[in-house]
Amino acid sequence: MSNKFKILNTSWGVFLDEMGGISRFTGRFFIETFKPRQEFRELFKQAFIIGYKSLPLVGITAFIMGLVLTIQSRPTLAEFGAQAWLPAMVSVSIVREIGPMITALICAGKIGSSIGAELGSMKVTEQIDAMEVSGTNPFKYLVVTRVLASTFMLPMLVVAADAIGLYGSFLGVNIKGVTSLHLFSNQIFEKLTYGDITPSIIKSVFFGFAIGIVGCYKGYNSNKGTEGVGQSANSAVVVSSLLVFIIDLLAVQISDALGLT
Repeated sequence: MSNKFKILNTSWGVFLDEMGGISRFTGRFFIETFKPRQEFRELFKQAFIIGYKSLPLVGITAFIMGLVLTIQSRPTLAEFGAQAWLPAMVSVSIVREIGPMITALICAGKIGSSIGAELGSMKVTEQIDAMEVSGTNPFKYLVVTRVLASTFMLPMLVVAADAIGLYGSFLGVNIKGVTSLHLFSNQIFEKLTYGDITPSIIKSVFFGFAIGIVGCYKGYNSNKGTEGVGQSANSAVVVSSLLVFIIDLLAVQISDALGLT
């Protein structure tokens, strides 16, 4: 029994220590964000890397998801003679849940691991220490810019993923039928409301912030040499993906409480 309690206490101790570390790191981020001087050049560079360079992977995934969802849903709706509802059903599914979640999980894997590995390698090679010695604020230059870039760019990626996914759905509808783009668009926008779009965009902002802050925290506090770099990248993906699911659960509960569902 004592050994079990020791293991339990150790696990809880590690968990609480990790949560405390992330909380302090987040608090420092908010403090440093409003301090001069602002690193706009680095912010735009990271926005390009995080947003533009992630768009092909996000777009391909969203297109396939829209196409597959439409093809898989058609037989079930056909059994009830409700094929006319296919565009509306798919559009609501993509905009409300599939688009933001798929985009966030892809970014957690691509962006979270990239940030964790990059900052981790800089940490173990003492580049961050060198920046402090030279008078540069490494936290503001490395962390603030990346977190802000991921926070701003993820909602844009979600909007792009929604549009590409809906186009994939349009092609899926036309595989066994003929529907004009104008009619398809009308059926979509007749059913979509601000209650579908607004929560999706708002929670994608929190997705981006969580992915950025976890990736930076893991990389900035990396240790154990080159082995620690791999561990930082791996744990950044795992923790940020878990946070995405938790934030989505909370967002659904809040939307339901506010009557937006």
